[in-house]
Amino acid sequence: MSEKVRIVLDAMGGDNAPGEQIKGAVEAIKERKDIVVILTGDQEKIKSELSKYPDYPKDQIEIVHTTEVIAMAEPPVIAIKKKKDSSIVVGLNMVRHGEADAFVSSGSTGAVLVGGQGIVGRIKGIQRPPLAPLIPTKDGVSLLIDCGANVDARPSHLVQFAQMGSIYMENVVGVKNPKVAIVNIGAEEEKGNALVKETFPLLKECKDINFIGSIEAREIPSGYADVIVCEAFTGNVILKLYEGLGNTLISKIKGSMMSSLKTKIGALLIKKELKNTLKSFDASEHGGAPLLGLKGLVVKTHGSAKAIEVKHAIFQCVQFKQQRINELIEEKIIIEK
Repeated sequence: MSEKVRIVLDAMGGDNAPGEQIKGAVEAIKERKDIVVILTGDQEKIKSELSKYPDYPKDQIEIVHTTEVIAMAEPPVIAIKKKKDSSIVVGLNMVRHGEADAFVSSGSTGAVLVGGQGIVGRIKGIQRPPLAPLIPTKDGVSLLIDCGANVDARPSHLVQFAQMGSIYMENVVGVKNPKVAIVNIGAEEEKGNALVKETFPLLKECKDINFIGSIEAREIPSGYADVIVCEAFTGNVILKLYEGLGNTLISKIKGSMMSSLKTKIGALLIKKELKNTLKSFDASEHGGAPLLGLKGLVVKTHGSAKAIEVKHAIFQCVQFKQQRINELIEEKIIIEK
């Protein structure tokens, strides 16, 4: 039997901690026997939540007691330096020292980004680690890279984003020769701001990616590209609009189906198909956003993450580890350079 993947879960981070985090962990280990989830946080609170699930496999859960929590509003750099016994810092240090393969948190995005780079550290040669969530599209998913880590990116950063994103999509998601596009305001090469204009020719020259040119925002939901490259400001706007519009449409569809007896009967007839369609556009089904290019895996989930997102983020870590993504990034990006 292969060695189990050890995943640290920040039990105290997020709006719904520790309840949803514990629930997600328990659901994950019940479905898979090849993982161990290490919960960092207040031991008594964690044990209290775990007591709600008497039948979970005890050998797949470990608790590491911590006495501090980094709040969402705290300045990230100061918090990481001062709160050495926080659930985030302790978890990241476990990854750094090889005691765990990955770290998942719904806590402070700033603290996870600062701690990921400062504690876990970057792979040699990686200039800027990007956050890269999977977003639902018409026929599957696309990788949006970067969505929040590097607002002031340079062209060379975006080229590495494209390379790392391609490796991730091919080896974790299973998309062969993934199509890469850069976010732009038109299809023509001469369009865009200074960053896009400088980056475009570099992506064209990059031999280890399948670059197909520009992608406009309206083309993203169709799945026109598998890897969508941009700096973090643009990526975060796309992501938040995407999620907000998705939630609104799902709510409107559900409301319409319940508006009259006629629509309720229709909803019953297509209940299964409708449920599967709406589920495919639920971002929580695709896990969190990995911070690519670090020496160990760090995954950031939404601050409002529920158990389903936490569970899928844990599964995401298993796939990442089993497919040797960090090793591939080192081999394909660093050695080729």
